[in-house]
Amino acid sequence: MDEMSWRQRAGVLLSILALTLMSLSINQARAGEQTRFYGPDGRSIGTAATSGNTTTFYGADGRRTGSATTSGNTTTFYSADGRRTGSSTAPGKR
Repeated sequence: MDEMSWRQRAGVLLSILALTLMSLSINQARAGEQTRFYGPDGRSIGTAATSGNTTTFYGADGRRTGSATTSGNTTTFYSADGRRTGSSTAPGKR
């Protein structure tokens, strides 16, 4: 069996890298929208990631700080440990 030249190996490695990056970007797109929040000093203070009807909030350290789930016109809020902390109901359409 002939050995591959360094150019052939580089081509194979480059193809593998491209496929890996494409699969990572597809997974990120499926994860839903993500919003980063910044403090008055311009530093990141956390993120919020939305998937379906649930938004999960994370602090600057990446730890989950809570979530909110919307059903109809009511949004229910949960703490980091999953306990319900409150809800808000938007007025209906007139």
